[in-house]
Amino acid sequence: LLKRASSKPAVLLKKKQASMKTRFGRELNLFALINLVKKDSWQGMKAFRKLEKQFDANETSYFFGKLALYAAKRHEPEAILWFQKTDFEQLDHEQVSWYARTALRKQDWRWLLDIIDQMPREVAEEARWRYWKARALLTERRKQEAMAIFADLAPERHYYGWLARDEVKGYRPAKWNVYKPRQHEINSIGKLAGVIRAKALFERDMRWEARREWYHAIEGFSDQQLLVAAAYANQQQWFDMAINTADKTKDQHDFSVRYLMPYRSLMRQAAKRYQVDETWVHGITRQESRFMHYAKSHAGAQGLMQLMPTTARWAAKRAGVKGYKRSMIRDLDTNVNIGTYYLSYTLDSMGGNKIMATAGYNAGPSRAKKWLANQPLEGAIYAETIPFNETRVYVQRVMANTHMYAKQLGLTNKTLKQRMGVVPARSS
Repeated sequence: LLKRASSKPAVLLKKKQASMKTRFGRELNLFALINLVKKDSWQGMKAFRKLEKQFDANETSYFFGKLALYAAKRHEPEAILWFQKTDFEQLDHEQVSWYARTALRKQDWRWLLDIIDQMPREVAEEARWRYWKARALLTERRKQEAMAIFADLAPERHYYGWLARDEVKGYRPAKWNVYKPRQHEINSIGKLAGVIRAKALFERDMRWEARREWYHAIEGFSDQQLLVAAAYANQQQWFDMAINTADKTKDQHDFSVRYLMPYRSLMRQAAKRYQVDETWVHGITRQESRFMHYAKSHAGAQGLMQLMPTTARWAAKRAGVKGYKRSMIRDLDTNVNIGTYYLSYTLDSMGGNKIMATAGYNAGPSRAKKWLANQPLEGAIYAETIPFNETRVYVQRVMANTHMYAKQLGLTNKTLKQRMGVVPARSS
C-alpha cells in the first residue's frame, strides 16, 4: 500500500484501499494526497475534499502546508491562501521561506513583513530575510528601522550584503585589510607534508584525494596563512582551491585571488566576438568550474563553462567550429568559444535579460521563461522566487560574481541592484 500511495496515489484514494478509521490509514491517505499535490494542486484538493471531515486539525494543517509549498513553487496564486489555512508553528524552514516568497512575488510588502515577523528566529536572521524585511519596512515608510537593518547587513561580503549597500545612500565601505604574501612565504607552503602529498596526488590525476589532503593541510589556518596558501595554489594553477581557500578569510582578504581571472585574454576575446559582458562570462565560469578545465559534473557537463556534450556539439556547429569532436569539449579555446556563444544565444533568446539568461544557462531556457510572472518583477525578486534551490543560488552567486569582477576591472558605474534590473511580464 505504501508503494501504491507513492506511485499511484490517485488509484489508492479512488478505490479507498486504506481505511480512514485507523491512524495508519489516515496517514497513508495523507501521504497519497501529498503525492498528488506534488504534481497537481487541484487534483489533490479535489481528492482531499472527499476525505476532509475524517482528518483532525493537525492532519488538515499538515496537508495544506504541503499543498501550499508545492503550489508556491509552481507560482500558483492560490498558494498564499492555502498557507493561511495552516498552523504557522507547524511549518518547517522551507515552507516558511516559500510563504514569504509567495508574498514577495505578489509584492505584497505588508504581508511579507507580517510573515517575516512570525518566522522562527533562526530563519528570520538569515541574510535574505533581513534584507527583504528592510525592503518591506521601506515601503511601509518605516525608513529608520529599514536603514538600521541595511547598515548592519552592508558590511557583509555576499549577495545580500552588496544589495543592502545599494540602499544606503553615500555608503562608503571600510577599507579591506588586504594582505599580499611574499614569495618566500608562498614557497614555505609547498614544504608542508600535506601539500607535498596533495601535489603528488594531482600529478597522478587523483584530484579528489589531492583536495582532501589540501583542505586537511590548511585546516585551522589564520587569515594570513590562508592567503599565503591561496597564492601557492594559484601558482600551481589549482584555481578552484585558490579561490575556495581565499574565500575562507574573515578579516584579511585578497579579492584578486578570490575572484581570479586566469584566462582573461581568452574570455575577453570570446566576449567581444559574441558581444556579451566579459564580467558576466567570468561570473558564470567562476560559479561553474572555478576555472578548472577538467571539471566534470555528475550530470556530465564538462570544461571551464560546464557544457553538456549535446549542447556543446550544437553550439560548436552554430559557432562555426570546424571539425568539432566530443574530445574537444575540454580544450580551453573551444570550450570558452562555444560556451560564450551559447551564453550569447541564451541572452538573445531571453530578450537581452541577463537574469533570465543566467537562469536559463543553469536550468534550461524554457524553465527560465516559465518562471515569469504576469507583471514585471525586479530582478532580485525573480531570482529569489526561482523554485529550484540550486538555480536560485546559482543566479544570485553569478550576479554577485559579475558585480565583483566589474569592480576589479574598474567598471563601477552600476550597483548590483541595477545589474539585476527588471524581468519583464509573461505577456511581454
